[in-house]
Amino acid sequence: MADTPHPLIDEFCTSLWLEEGLADHSLAAYRSDLTQLAHWLSSTNATPLEQLDTDTLRRYIHSLSSLKPSSLNRKTSSIKRFCLWMVNNRHRTDNPTTALRSARQGLRVPKTLSEAEVENLVNAPDLNTPQGIRDKAMLELMYASGLRVSELVNLPLQAVDLNAGAVKVLGKGNKERLVPMGNPARLAILLYLGQARAQLLSFKESDALFVTHLGGPMTRQAFWKIIKRHALLAGIHSPISPHVLRHAFATHLLNHGADLRVVQLLLGHADITTTQIYTHVAKEQLHELLNAHHPLGRGPR
Repeated sequence: MADTPHPLIDEFCTSLWLEEGLADHSLAAYRSDLTQLAHWLSSTNATPLEQLDTDTLRRYIHSLSSLKPSSLNRKTSSIKRFCLWMVNNRHRTDNPTTALRSARQGLRVPKTLSEAEVENLVNAPDLNTPQGIRDKAMLELMYASGLRVSELVNLPLQAVDLNAGAVKVLGKGNKERLVPMGNPARLAILLYLGQARAQLLSFKESDALFVTHLGGPMTRQAFWKIIKRHALLAGIHSPISPHVLRHAFATHLLNHGADLRVVQLLLGHADITTTQIYTHVAKEQLHELLNAHHPLGRGPR
């Protein structure tokens, strides 16, 4: 399908970029979803995009019924946001999406790691090499602060206050938050700054906190490979990604009695319902702990 430009879609995406600072991949997803809708409207000789009505929208969503509920909901959400934007910007007076419902889908419980697995993971890097010292600092900081991988790799050098034991993070929508870090992360970053960063840069200049052996800033793709390599060294054979450490951060906090609102603030979630998913993971882990260690929770002996 050719991505034929549409003036309203272009204006909508530009608005999201200017007003909310959405990442390129988020803007690309909106553009793709809306361009697909515009293409379907054109190919079926239906109403133009700016004159979209509820019945036409329902026919379009029905044509996507083979998709997974999560994918269908994402496309529906893109259309809803676009239609609301059209109303708010006076491109139309009514919103044809108000009667639409989301597809039903099961609870998506994020994958996480046990505390022992996290300990093995952060201790896997070889501290005799500059790369290992850097990897240790990144893993410790990600687990200590619950950063998104994009937030971690984009940290500027001045974002970290080692005296205060905190990091200043620029999250989604250019929203800034201050996240504390524990002493293990602080010490790991101190070691990295003192012994590894200059070697990796070959004494060149860079504003990025975490850099590669080529002297440039760390990327999401590079850190993905790093965490997978260390997971194997740590004996973790289940699927793993940088986001799993963020899940572990939230889950372990709740396991140890942290308030859900505090975890929401630390993660940078705009809506607490996004954070509540971790309570399901935390409860499941507590049940496993109880069954494994409580006398009445054990099987026959």
